[in-house]
Amino acid sequence: MKDRFALLLAAFWWGSLTTTGFLVVPMAFAKLGSPAVAGNFAGQLFAAQTWVALGCGIALLTYFRSKMVDGVGPAARTAIALIVVALLLALLQEYAVSPRILARDNLKLWHAVGSVMYLAQWVFAGVLLWRMAPTAPRHPA
Repeated sequence: MKDRFALLLAAFWWGSLTTTGFLVVPMAFAKLGSPAVAGNFAGQLFAAQTWVALGCGIALLTYFRSKMVDGVGPAARTAIALIVVALLLALLQEYAVSPRILARDNLKLWHAVGSVMYLAQWVFAGVLLWRMAPTAPRHPA
């Protein structure tokens, strides 16, 4: 039961990153008309996404920490490393990059840095999900 819940958390984390960054935010810029309005809306979405990442990440860290106690060492250590890096990216994006974007301080640079950090977080969460997914049983054809 814990394994399935952890898999659902990882899927929710990666899915929310995917939906926010690759669907909702681009759609906001396409449909809201004003880049300033869309940018403010996107900033709020990314802030909410940081909280989703923190919730999922902390729960998954707890799960994998219990796996280390149960003797599943190397796989759990790799998962913990993926989670920690993804969480650090989320926090840095929210508290170091986002304020610079909002202040319009070298906007092009900080927007690019934030985009790369978001993409990296998406990759780390995706790798975690991929590694957690059970392999399908093989049936004879």
